[in-house]
Amino acid sequence: MTLTTSQPYRASLDVAAIGNGRVAALVDQGARIVWWCFPRLDGDPIFCRLLAGDEDKGFCDVVLEGQVSAQSYYIRNTCILETILIAENGASVKVTDFCPRFWRYDRSFHPAQLIRRIEPLRGLPRISVRVRPTYNYGQPACSASHGSNHIRYLCGSTAVRVTTDLAVSYIVHETSFSLTHPATLVIGPDEPIESSIDSMSREFLERTRDFWVTWVRGLAVSYEWQPEIIRAAISLKLCTFEETGAITAALTTSIPEAPNTPRTWDYRFCWLRDAYFVIRALNRLGATQSMENYLDYITTVVSDTQSPLKPVYGIVHNDTAAERIAPHLQGYLGMGPVRVGNLASDQLQHDAYGSVILGVAQMFIDQRLPRMGDVSLFRELEFLGEHARRLYLEPDAGIWEYRGRLRIHTHSALLCWVACDRLARIAQLLGLPERVVHWKESADKIRAEILTRAWSDKRGSFTGAFDHDELDASVLLLGDLGFLPPNDPRFVKTTNAIGRELMRNGLMLRYAAEDDFGLPESAFLACQFWYIDALASVGRKDEARELFDELLKKRNAFGLLSEDLNPATGQLWGNLPQTYSMAGMINSAMTLSRTWEDAWCGRPAKHDTTPKGQEPAEHDLTAAGLISPRRSLNVN
Repeated sequence: MTLTTSQPYRASLDVAAIGNGRVAALVDQGARIVWWCFPRLDGDPIFCRLLAGDEDKGFCDVVLEGQVSAQSYYIRNTCILETILIAENGASVKVTDFCPRFWRYDRSFHPAQLIRRIEPLRGLPRISVRVRPTYNYGQPACSASHGSNHIRYLCGSTAVRVTTDLAVSYIVHETSFSLTHPATLVIGPDEPIESSIDSMSREFLERTRDFWVTWVRGLAVSYEWQPEIIRAAISLKLCTFEETGAITAALTTSIPEAPNTPRTWDYRFCWLRDAYFVIRALNRLGATQSMENYLDYITTVVSDTQSPLKPVYGIVHNDTAAERIAPHLQGYLGMGPVRVGNLASDQLQHDAYGSVILGVAQMFIDQRLPRMGDVSLFRELEFLGEHARRLYLEPDAGIWEYRGRLRIHTHSALLCWVACDRLARIAQLLGLPERVVHWKESADKIRAEILTRAWSDKRGSFTGAFDHDELDASVLLLGDLGFLPPNDPRFVKTTNAIGRELMRNGLMLRYAAEDDFGLPESAFLACQFWYIDALASVGRKDEARELFDELLKKRNAFGLLSEDLNPATGQLWGNLPQTYSMAGMINSAMTLSRTWEDAWCGRPAKHDTTPKGQEPAEHDLTAAGLISPRRSLNVN
């Protein structure tokens, strides 16, 4: 990716993510580190330039005298970033950024550490290295002291050390100098480094590269869209806090959903509703260790509570904080407020019960897992199921976390049905006939309510809430979750209605009605993937593939997706990399791709039986060649 750097810094979502399962950073196209939380994924941002508005603070960069361009790219199948800075006289340097990640002493080595190597490539480049850390969400570091090979920045009560084989004074004074040999910065805890910095960084770089290449080699990717799937898989891995297995919704906070909107949220937490989509993606990729770790996190949440589930938990599950505004950060492009914490953790969102049970159901059917689900775990899940039985007709904030209204949301009721339906199926697997009857009767009762009260004859569609006529893209999951077979006329009509009324310039809104903040402006990328999957399931696979290919073009310069897209401009908005979006990309790609066997044997791709642009008639679904209903328990 080539960038001309003649203009002052302007925040952009064209950033690359690097990380190691403990910390993660975002680096822009000019090798400026603009976001890095320390000492873990949800920590205080030592580098916060992405949200600093017009204040020049919270970053680490390399300034090349006379620079005219930069070329930035990932090393293939890794999250190691290389950037070539080029000056007008032809001099150039290479900046390599990574977080160490490999096996050491038979255990995972992933310190809260960034390593930056700077190497001269051509000519005699003159550079300056600037390190401007912050603390308490935007306050400049209190003081800096330095020794012969390090600088110690005091960031509130936390000390951050930069260890380097450069002249320390060059960094302290941001002095320009000639780079004649490779140099390294190691940024992390206030701990001395005993070995040679250069040899250590070269060894860590090689071993980190080997780790990622080996990890990618074990992925079960589809025949088509392999680079896109691999990058999405790595991004899911980067959002994982390896100690507990938690997967954050994104690495950032407060990137607005649209220009100049107060819809700015902290996504450095674990949403239980993400469980199904993430586990499904990890399962399809064959990333069983990551999936197992995530299941461990979820089961810890289940076993640790005797009270109703929260929809959102910290990466250490009992570590959550009240939402507050960070006064020292102006926000992305000056568009605050910047929020720390998320009020959604205190909301009523009844879909949490089904989300957890749906995810943990994998433990009862996946023979690859070393520890399978048993009767004891089933009893714990039943506790959640009883909440679902009791609450499915109670109003809640819903999947979109409305802050100013409560309704009986169709998606919440659907996931309560899922909770009971999966418990019945698990009980069948465990040979518990009385519990099968109990949970099947409960599921049937909820199903009848949804079919009666969520269907609108006026709209010819299922709607977002009981006894309301507003459309909502979340009802596209009725087919995916097994509530209705995809050839059910009501699901086909719903898919048609959603596509007709919620699409803007080929992009899917969550809903089109006013909410707490007015009319929504941005398309929600997860909904786009749900719509693509729904199209494929009702026999419009060619149309689904076209939409999928168009959406891939919207990824940022490094292949990442955020949460939202502006339908008018095609610009990315919202926190990134967004777990919902990246998991959606993986799931849709695996659904739409030709099989390896078909491709290798030269068999033609299967095309729609329906002419392009013509929707299947509800009375002629069999003739349209639609797939049979999927089994509900199968999270594949």
